[in-house]
Amino acid sequence: MVDSEFGEYDSIGRPSDPVQERVKEKLEDFFEEKKEEVFFSRQIEIKYEDEFFHWITNRALRELVEEGLLRSETRELSSGGSIKIISHKSYRYYKRSASKLIKLVEEYANPNIGAAIGLHGEMMVLEGFARSEFLMKGRNTRTYGEREWEKTEHDLDFIFERDSIGYGVEVKNKLAYMDYDELTIKIEMCKVLNIRPVFVVRMMPRTWINELIEGGGFALILKYQLYPWTHKDLAKRVTKELGLPVDSPQTLGEGTMERFVRWHKKKV
Repeated sequence: MVDSEFGEYDSIGRPSDPVQERVKEKLEDFFEEKKEEVFFSRQIEIKYEDEFFHWITNRALRELVEEGLLRSETRELSSGGSIKIISHKSYRYYKRSASKLIKLVEEYANPNIGAAIGLHGEMMVLEGFARSEFLMKGRNTRTYGEREWEKTEHDLDFIFERDSIGYGVEVKNKLAYMDYDELTIKIEMCKVLNIRPVFVVRMMPRTWINELIEGGGFALILKYQLYPWTHKDLAKRVTKELGLPVDSPQTLGEGTMERFVRWHKKKV
């Protein structure tokens, strides 16, 4: 599913947040200014993610729909899954704008493009760690040395090593937050394997980052979803027309890896 459905985050078990009223005020102002435009819920969550967690914005949107200020409509995508279209209640001709938006979403949500983006993220991380003199000790693995993870069927994208310190590296080259349950499982897995957990992600909630730090790990935040260079034109259109944080660099930026190397050196 490309987009988050209303109620998706309720399953995480978080209570209603008092900050939600602040989000609602911001959203009311936003949609008053954008009365003749349509959006999908993931767009709005990302737009305000520097201030609010995705699940809070998601719930605020749902409440505004329930209160009648906003209109929502679920559209099925030809590539599978669905998307939640949001518009101001007064926008009469939203269907035309929604069709244009969905056309672009379906283009980047195509399974072949999604697979290429996922693999590209892993390859960029592999190159970035190798360039920073980390030795790959395993890929798509649940073992390290004599230790093995047997509790679940999960594995790690990579295990790298430098200065006799092992790192279990998970790459999530996606717009949405990664699955929280997977986060906790991978942190526990790294503890069993006696390596440090590292998550390379576009974005992660601060509370999850704190959990990762407490587990001896590191969050390498990219801020952008990384498209292959061959898809740079699509990346530009997604940025321009949808305002989503995507980019198509040929390598991870030097500053990105330097952040992790500095952290590593403090552990040596």
